[in-house]
Amino acid sequence: MPAFPPLPTNRLAHETSPYLIQHAHNPVHWQPWGPAALARAQAEQKPIIVSIGYAACHWCHVMERESFENEQVARVMNEYFVCIKVDREERPDVDQLYMEAVQAMGIRGGWPLNVLLTPAAKPFYGGTYFPPTTWVKLLENVAQAYASKHRAELEGSAERFAQVLQTSELAKYRAAGQPARASVTDEDFKLLAYNLVQSFDRELGGTTGAPKFPMPSIWRFLLRAHHLSGSPTILNQLNLTLREMAWGGLYDQVGGGFARYSVDAEWLVPHFEKMLYDNGQLLSLYSEAYQVTQELLYREVVYQTVNWVRRELTNPEGGFYSSLDADSEGEEGKFYVWTREELQKILGSEEPLASAYYQCTGLGNWEHGRNILHRRQSDTNFAAAHQLAPHVLAKLVHGWQKQLLAARARRVRPALDDKVLTGWNALMLSGLLAAYRAFGEAEFLALALRNAEFLQQHLRHGPRLFRTWKAGRATISGFLEDYALVIEAYLSLYEATFAESWLREAEALAAYVLENFFDPAEQQFFYTDASAEPLIARKKELFDNVIPSSNSVMAHNLLRLGRHLEKPAYQALAATMLAQVQALVVKEPQHLANWASLYGALLRPGAEIAIVGPQAEEFRQQLSQHFLPHDVLAGSLVPSELPLLQGRSNSDKTTIYVCHDRACQLPVHSVPEALAQLSQAGQ
Repeated sequence: MPAFPPLPTNRLAHETSPYLIQHAHNPVHWQPWGPAALARAQAEQKPIIVSIGYAACHWCHVMERESFENEQVARVMNEYFVCIKVDREERPDVDQLYMEAVQAMGIRGGWPLNVLLTPAAKPFYGGTYFPPTTWVKLLENVAQAYASKHRAELEGSAERFAQVLQTSELAKYRAAGQPARASVTDEDFKLLAYNLVQSFDRELGGTTGAPKFPMPSIWRFLLRAHHLSGSPTILNQLNLTLREMAWGGLYDQVGGGFARYSVDAEWLVPHFEKMLYDNGQLLSLYSEAYQVTQELLYREVVYQTVNWVRRELTNPEGGFYSSLDADSEGEEGKFYVWTREELQKILGSEEPLASAYYQCTGLGNWEHGRNILHRRQSDTNFAAAHQLAPHVLAKLVHGWQKQLLAARARRVRPALDDKVLTGWNALMLSGLLAAYRAFGEAEFLALALRNAEFLQQHLRHGPRLFRTWKAGRATISGFLEDYALVIEAYLSLYEATFAESWLREAEALAAYVLENFFDPAEQQFFYTDASAEPLIARKKELFDNVIPSSNSVMAHNLLRLGRHLEKPAYQALAATMLAQVQALVVKEPQHLANWASLYGALLRPGAEIAIVGPQAEEFRQQLSQHFLPHDVLAGSLVPSELPLLQGRSNSDKTTIYVCHDRACQLPVHSVPEALAQLSQAGQ
């Protein structure tokens, strides 16, 4: 056999991020983000290329293949620039900063994100995907300009962008005439809901236009708005959206789990990558929706998605991996789609019925004669149309899924990003706990507890958190996102188990955040720890996106912790944080949906429910089957010094105490009695 020359190796070979390791053998002299790379740029007085992406990003792979693996392109990059690769999932602080810079340049953001910086790390130009000829021409022009009298112009431009980045989001919107509000009102809440409704797609669900992202924060807010208003219109829009997402190609009809987004308005054609953060939040959403509606489709989605997470995204230690790629064998979606002939071979005589159920045709409903499995009607209607008993159809569908899953297991799998991210694990932990509350499935709780113990053992360091873990190594200091989402999950874990230790862990982490992230000038939290590596700007995250903003999550946490621990200062700070952005929440709720949920929680605070006695766990399970989004739940089988439990009777008879608006109802001894009290209090 002929000997092949060894591949080049750059400094990314020593990293743990799968995305960075993917680029370790590029001829580009990549370095990871950090003081060493930035010092080199300063010493050599070269501009910097910062190229940001993530392992499951399709167009990141394309640009690597076309440009970063190309010797001629690499030669230009290496000669004139210091080249830095960033995994946006490991370093969201760097990603946020330079994404904002590119958007300030009037360029639509996305990934790959490629930004050109001065040696002082200040941005002067950027964009997303560049074809190789365009990329080389851009770099040559910049190199020439930087070596000439035009360098001063580039550095002047960079200085102006740096000043934009150093202006806080809150200051920008205050300057635009958004004063802080003093209190929440029913009128503003109705206006908020009205403004959100204007963006809805009334025929296909979700919000109007394409592409369509699941955006769980919006639909979880809608559940809470319905809880407060009882509006059938709100519930109908919610059910339409959840049904269309679950029937569409966005949802993996064979294996469970949701793709990152749909490229069309019909939820048919997904961008096939599957992300942990989406699926954790969607578990919460579908579980809560089941509590409200008892819709069996939602139960099916939850159970299938948990099975997928256990099967494909769980490491041996109990942590959850980050994502599955969209591509396999160099083609997007190849792992997930089917030709009619493949279905015939696998399903035999049942193929015509299965193809009708999953909307598959001989010509295919996607590219190259392939089909994306999806549904267009309920099982009840499909069974009736094909003269089948519902239980017969259910058995058939289960069999088809089992056979197709087995056939798919023989295909080349999409790449797995096997790093563990703290905040994303916390989202899945919260999703599992929501599922446990809704369905009482012991296995959901066991998976959640195992993950929580993993976080404590591998990603907790004294009072602090790390961001990422892989191959036995925890690296990178945690960001506000990590702390806020872990605190949220630990509060839910306490309410799901009554194990006081989880409440105390949440309390300790919140104290650390207040000490090391809080900005008293703006009454919000910075995204980075006070001890973190300084960037050219220290940012705060305000807007809710596919993941809720870390400040909105932290405000929810302070409200819940304040009620559990009777700390009025925490509750007051949560209200103050909302007040800073309240006018914007009312005006643009689609971009601040988790803040909108906080608005509802402050408008109708809910009850404090305490359960004490030998049947506390049994009563907790019964109560948890109900959707009680604004209540806090405490309990114990033995005496406790927690404020909500202190002095409560621990007699042989289990007792429930319901308190609302600083007034307690008479103690009761059954869940139906407690629910009646909650109903009378407007719950």
